[in-house]
Amino acid sequence: MNMIDVESQIKTLEFTREQRIEAPMEIVFEAVLDEMGPASEGPPGTPMPMKLEAWPGGRWFRDLGNNAGHLWGHVQVIKPPALLEICGSMFMSYPAANHLSYRLKADGKSTVLTLTHRAIGLIPDEHIKGVRMGWNSKVEHIVQIAMKRNGSRAGSKE
Repeated sequence: MNMIDVESQIKTLEFTREQRIEAPMEIVFEAVLDEMGPASEGPPGTPMPMKLEAWPGGRWFRDLGNNAGHLWGHVQVIKPPALLEICGSMFMSYPAANHLSYRLKADGKSTVLTLTHRAIGLIPDEHIKGVRMGWNSKVEHIVQIAMKRNGSRAGSKE
């Protein structure tokens, strides 16, 4: 029987992206909730609808129907429209702990969104490398959703 030194395989992951979005915080927060829920995408343009129960302890999961799916995490903190934190396994089907935060800060008529993903566990190198592309895509999708929402609201005020 081969013994594996598990401690030498434990890795950490940290990704942070800050993005200015030309929309009010409330609209950007709604866009975050949309992107994490029914408007979620996998590879850019590929629908991957999720469900987010937007309250403390609420689940964030992919419902595949027929009692099948994948639990990505639980809402640890929610303070609309400024903060959403998720903790859980996320997309990792191996021993790992993850923390995801979306922080929003008003800056004039814009909002600065900061997404941070931190993890520790038996994380394969390809996932550490792939996280950057995945989260960048998610942030770009949030920008698109927010701009569309902001445009439709601005147009309805005239």
